[in-house]
Amino acid sequence: MSAPTMRQLGDVIPLPASVRPDATADFRVTAGVSVSAAPAAAAVAGELAGLLRQVTGFPVPLADGGAVRLRLDETVDEAKSPESYRLDIAADGVTLSAPAAQGLFAGLQTLRQLLPAQVAAEAAPAEVVLPGGRIEDEPRFAYRGTMLDLARHFYGPADIRSYIDTIAQFKINHLHLHLTDDQGWRLEIEGWPRLTEVSGGEGTGIDGQGPGFLTAAEYADLVAYGETRFVTIVPEIDLPGHVNAAQVAYPELTCDGEPVQPRTDAEVGYSSLCANREETYAFVDDVIRVVAGLTSGPFLHIGGDEALSTTAEDYRTFMTRVLPLAGKYGKRAIGWHEMAAVELPPTAVPQYWRIEPADDGVARAAQSGHQVIMSPADRSYLDMKYDESSPLGLDWAGLLGVERSYDWDPADRLPGVGEESLLGVEAPLWSETLRSLADVEYMAFPRLLAIAEIGWTPRADRSWPSFRQRLAEFGPRFEAQGVNFHRSPEIDWK
Repeated sequence: MSAPTMRQLGDVIPLPASVRPDATADFRVTAGVSVSAAPAAAAVAGELAGLLRQVTGFPVPLADGGAVRLRLDETVDEAKSPESYRLDIAADGVTLSAPAAQGLFAGLQTLRQLLPAQVAAEAAPAEVVLPGGRIEDEPRFAYRGTMLDLARHFYGPADIRSYIDTIAQFKINHLHLHLTDDQGWRLEIEGWPRLTEVSGGEGTGIDGQGPGFLTAAEYADLVAYGETRFVTIVPEIDLPGHVNAAQVAYPELTCDGEPVQPRTDAEVGYSSLCANREETYAFVDDVIRVVAGLTSGPFLHIGGDEALSTTAEDYRTFMTRVLPLAGKYGKRAIGWHEMAAVELPPTAVPQYWRIEPADDGVARAAQSGHQVIMSPADRSYLDMKYDESSPLGLDWAGLLGVERSYDWDPADRLPGVGEESLLGVEAPLWSETLRSLADVEYMAFPRLLAIAEIGWTPRADRSWPSFRQRLAEFGPRFEAQGVNFHRSPEIDWK
């Protein structure tokens, strides 16, 4: 039997809020270990048992009285996040407790990172040792997200599920899907079949290389799968600009009723719905109703960005009528920060992506009580090149290395939008230069881990030297999982 292996208690990403190691209390995972949990925690317990089987080769059954225990603790302070948890590792057992299943799942991701990266060989089961001590943890922000652009290049359900699996390990809890744009429409909408028949088929996407779409059933299945990983799907239907694909499918949505040509280039700002036509609002109402009905999460993203061919007056008219539709169908509207130029419904959330601060209404919205998602392009856009030699990505927002992704704070980004106004952070990934899940992974990892730590870890506890050292340990983990990460020269990879 091979010798036990062990990591340090704080060698995880994102860094927990409180880590108290106890070198006298290490727990040895031996052949007789089992996992116990109340019925309400059975799903997380089953995943933990499977993980222990994978890394040790031992049977690890679910059984009452197991040395590894999962507990739902209803006595926890109600002010705590449902994602909060406590992990106690002692010589006689491991106890993971939380006020809700979300917290148990978050704790499981921490425990996963304390286990070895490698998978045990079937012929040689191996004991492992978990470092002793206590972790008490909860997130800084409720919303920690990333965005995947399906409109410029389509990714199928299997790829999206794989991406969900990877991001969930780092406590990313929202996946924003950019489903429509000038180059493609990627979600089936009942009553509007040509949206996907015409604008989701062959020849769509950048350079005509990204065809495909999600049926309503496939999308609903992805929403349900995300729930099992505690990842909320946030669908985006980009309006009133970025609508060429919709107008190709239905020319009656153009201002003059005349057909427009498909576009597969990367230009922006040339298309717009007409704010003075009732046909526009009938279409938008239908789409929002269908998408809201397929989505269990609380958010619906309506885009609102780069409507350069929409006059300011028409933009105000359009957004004033459309933003309340999210609430009509039971959702909170999120929109890119341009939407803050109009009076927002009380629960609407601007998403700030600008490089330089400007008087675009976001600070005024925050001061009137609106929450904000922070996604500055020069710090969080995962489609920016790492450096000048990067084979993929763009550079209009600058080069974005790992340290630059990490070394900023969302509460400092925009005057008037402080900690109390932030719902959270999101790292968008646009697909103009991407063609596969491997491309997505290369651009997202490891930079998304920086955003994950910004969103979870207390600000005072974050430091680049610490993050850089912990990140170096994740090379073997990504390799073991088959994740195509970028070996940034900024990191001394193990």
